Amino acid sequence: MTGQPDYATVIITYVPGKSIVELKSLKLYLWSYREEGAFHEDVTNRILDDLVKAIEPRKLTVTTDWLVRGGIHTTVEASYQAS
Repeated sequence: MTGQPDYATVIITYVPGKSIVELKSLKLYLWSYREEGAFHEDVTNRILDDLVKAIEPRKLTVTTDWLVRGGIHTTVEASYQAS
């Protein structure tokens, strides 16, 4: 971990169950990652897990598109499908 900042575009697509995500709450939740050191894959999976737990969607996909760091561009996708 270098301590350098990482920037990503977060794309969340879902088919809601009984609940939906309120945008201001989502914004504040995503801001909670600002000062946290974590790996790209871990952040993406944690966002997915937290949203599945909070809103119980029928289907949800989180895609994070990270800016280039050290010459490497990273895109991570995690999905959930209710059974």
